[in-house]
Amino acid sequence: MSKTITYSQCPVCRSNHISYALEAKDHTVSGEVFPVWHCYNCSCRFTQDVPEASAIGKYYQSAAYVSHSDTKQGLVNRLYHTVRNYTLKAKRRMVEKESGKRKASLLDVGAGTGAFAHEMHDAGWKVVALEPDKTAKENALKNYSLQLGDMSAIFSYKPETFDAITMWHVLEHVHQLHEYIEAFSRILKKDGTLFIAVPNYTSYDAKKYDDMWAAYDVPRHLYHFSPKSLNALVKQHGFKIVEYKPMWFDSFYVSMLSEQYKTGKNNLVAAFWSGLRSNMRTLNNVKRCSSVIYIIKKNLPQQNK
Repeated sequence: MSKTITYSQCPVCRSNHISYALEAKDHTVSGEVFPVWHCYNCSCRFTQDVPEASAIGKYYQSAAYVSHSDTKQGLVNRLYHTVRNYTLKAKRRMVEKESGKRKASLLDVGAGTGAFAHEMHDAGWKVVALEPDKTAKENALKNYSLQLGDMSAIFSYKPETFDAITMWHVLEHVHQLHEYIEAFSRILKKDGTLFIAVPNYTSYDAKKYDDMWAAYDVPRHLYHFSPKSLNALVKQHGFKIVEYKPMWFDSFYVSMLSEQYKTGKNNLVAAFWSGLRSNMRTLNNVKRCSSVIYIIKKNLPQQNK
């Protein structure tokens, strides 16, 4: 019988000042309900009673899980693929601009079906891509001729190997949270850049849909970050957030899924207005975006001049 994880402390800051916040349903695979708790110190939320890493694989086994299956079935997934063609190029341009590098070394962690790794490889970058899911690996090989490595490789690279490390909606899935960030600190070059994109439960759409907010995505999402909690996490490992970037399309995608969960049908008009209102409320504060990209650098001591 597989064991589950129940936290007595916050998994980010290890504070004991935690309590129940809400219950969220797994709408994608199992139909099970999981409690989500809140930390009053760093403001992280986290899913309780989640399966251990060795047992959580069955919760990813769904043809509807587009990150692994690459399915185009259903309106929402077709729209996802249409938008992805644009966002892949936007991500590449952002990585090049924020890192100040071209055709350098990149580690893409949680590469899914390999679309972003393929984009960067075609742009001349030396790319290493890692992914735990077998189906996603098969699709990466079939679609892009990419051989994706195992996630455990993170811990075996030599110090200061990579110019950039990317995690696009991956950190919230990782059981070894602190171990991963510590490994990034070791294998990223001194002037390297870490890019982490995660959903933001302090966004307008999260507040609107509450326990039906699709980006809770329990139990696959182990943690539910706010900008404050992500900052608290990376600071513990010698990093600092230097910039916050919005992911404008995520509010629409998440709202479409949330409307399905809430009403049982596609309500594109309601989802569009929800996504638009979420983005409008973000214009003066990127930290309220449905999903946020965090641009992260090593917090190196200042050199005496």
